[in-house]
Amino acid sequence: MSFQFINPDELNTRIENQDPVVIVDIRDPNSFAMGRITSAQALNNDNVQQFIENTDKSLPVIVCCYHGNSSQGAAQVLFEQGFTDVYSLNGGYEIWKNSYPALCES
Repeated sequence: MSFQFINPDELNTRIENQDPVVIVDIRDPNSFAMGRITSAQALNNDNVQQFIENTDKSLPVIVCCYHGNSSQGAAQVLFEQGFTDVYSLNGGYEIWKNSYPALCES
């Protein structure tokens, strides 16, 4: 078993239900600063080890990138590091911001 996929509607339902979920955004810092999913945290080479060491590995982790491609590799890495419930966001931030602009911040 490895990571799974989640679509924007499923993630929105989890957010609306206030389900515990960790959202990480692996896009470049400028893109992250210009807009991101509300409550998302930046994840990059500089902080990934700290994230792995300090995050509850049983919590669902949603990985977001631009279009849902790069997030798959990052999700697999997190799964291999012991996270048990990891998802790649289908369509990435581009689909998310068009579907749920009210749940974005900059």
